Amino acid sequence: MGTKAIISYDGTETDRDALALGLMLAPVVGSLSLAYVRHAEQSDPGHEELEQEEAEQLLEKGVALLGCDAKSHVITDASTANGLLALVQQEHANVIVFGSEYHTAPGHVKPGISAQKMLVGGPTAVAIAPAGLYNNPGKLIAKVGYTAEIGDESSRETAQSLAESAGAELVAVTDRTSADPSIDFLVVGSKPFTSPGKTVIGAADKYLLELSTCPVLVLPREVAVDFTA
Repeated sequence: MGTKAIISYDGTETDRDALALGLMLAPVVGSLSLAYVRHAEQSDPGHEELEQEEAEQLLEKGVALLGCDAKSHVITDASTANGLLALVQQEHANVIVFGSEYHTAPGHVKPGISAQKMLVGGPTAVAIAPAGLYNNPGKLIAKVGYTAEIGDESSRETAQSLAESAGAELVAVTDRTSADPSIDFLVVGSKPFTSPGKTVIGAADKYLLELSTCPVLVLPREVAVDFTA
């Protein structure tokens, strides 16, 4: 079935950046979904029906903005991160896509609260769009970079499969103190000694992420994402 990606979407400007990243990934994933997390059910049936309908309409608009086929999911959970994690497990998704934190400088990457929670032990790969990506429609993946971790080939394998599927150049990133502006997509693994299957970004890659001007994909330890399937 190929890679499954879920886009966290609530209609805000930052989540429109997540849509733009989803569109970049659309040619190389098996399926895309949009997900919106409601934080409480209403005790009044009429109000509950109205809020559910509004959430579904919001996702319909998101799919229209995305401009390609995508499923939509409305989830109810007090925590956005927990609701999304439950959906990831239900759908057996490989990647969850976020926009950057509010007020991130245009062109830069900074995980928001929900993304940060998934970067401290979550079970799935996390993709984060740079702020303002939505204003650069039609951007293609022409050059994929990756950083390597000792004893873990997942970042190289993932980047290689992405580059092959996108027809892009593949480059190893050895300097984590500066960003290469020619890279269109960056893949990093979890830090050493992380439990296999858990996503924990290391300090050096976190620094590189915040210097980057392209989308960044953070992988669970020893778990590659196959974009060629």
